[in-house]
Amino acid sequence: MKNIRLGKTGIIIPQNGFGALPIQRVEKEAAVRILRRAYSGGMRFFDTARAYSDSEEKLGEAFGTGFVRREEIVIATKSHSKTPEELRKDLDTSLRLLKTDYIDIYQLHNVPECYRPGDGTGLYECMQEAKAQGKIRHIGITTHKLEVAREIIRSGLYETLQYPFSYLSTDKESAMMQECLAADMGFICMKGLAGGLITRSDAAMAFVSQYDILPIWGIQRETELDEWLSYMEETPQPVPEMRGFLEKERRELGGEFCRGCGYCMPCTVGIQINNCNRMILMLQRAPSRDWLSETWQENMKKIEDCIDCGKCMEKCPYELHIPELLRKNYEDYKKVLAGEITVS
Repeated sequence: MKNIRLGKTGIIIPQNGFGALPIQRVEKEAAVRILRRAYSGGMRFFDTARAYSDSEEKLGEAFGTGFVRREEIVIATKSHSKTPEELRKDLDTSLRLLKTDYIDIYQLHNVPECYRPGDGTGLYECMQEAKAQGKIRHIGITTHKLEVAREIIRSGLYETLQYPFSYLSTDKESAMMQECLAADMGFICMKGLAGGLITRSDAAMAFVSQYDILPIWGIQRETELDEWLSYMEETPQPVPEMRGFLEKERRELGGEFCRGCGYCMPCTVGIQINNCNRMILMLQRAPSRDWLSETWQENMKKIEDCIDCGKCMEKCPYELHIPELLRKNYEDYKKVLAGEITVS
């Protein structure tokens, strides 16, 4: 496993980060065990957020109680705050829960625009203030919107950018990533498995290993951790056979598809958009039994209740025509139930 330099932060880190969103679904004792095993196996970068319920608390329990020296790990967290007052409160809460007196990378979370000094929000000034106070070491930002990402890079204001990136990303997104690196800005890639559509972790790792970027893998189970830790010793590479597989995947899955991020939720009429909107892809790429249960048949039938209010499209960072995609998935789903389309 190679080390990468995270842009102008100067942080040198193994190219294998731990995404701590999923551990909010794990009992504390198991979460602490997984996090400590990740560290013992060589992972050093841990990404969480104020919005991830008790994820920060579990990280604090794992690493803030003397298990490691603080300088041996890099902690990144985030805030959705819209005002300086909320941001200060979130930061102090994160410091307390993480049981640390500083955060390595503090990120404005899923921003709709590039916040700047003097824009009237006070958010960037608040981040500068926290850095001057020593509460944070580096100022980062995350977004799901390509144009916003470009604006952030060109502003020169931020030290890291976190953005969804995988081998299913578009050419425009790849160009944006290269622009980020050229600006000496650390690029942290979330959703390296494209929200579950990528089923081979070795392919995902081989792809990112071509670039000096930091993937963060969402980890919930010890078996998942075992897989990612195995790559510390022998990292998959984009050899010709692997490149052929990646090209095949891009042909089959490239284009407009739902990443399952959930930012469109909640639906006005209760449709589970983030799963219903990519149901056919999930049926094609995972065991279908669970997705064909009575519960999921009822969930898919809710698509009939769509009133085309457009609220989901307003919130979708990928600008998908969600009602149209929902109806297409529903029509294909009914064909699967009728035996007209075969799935695994």
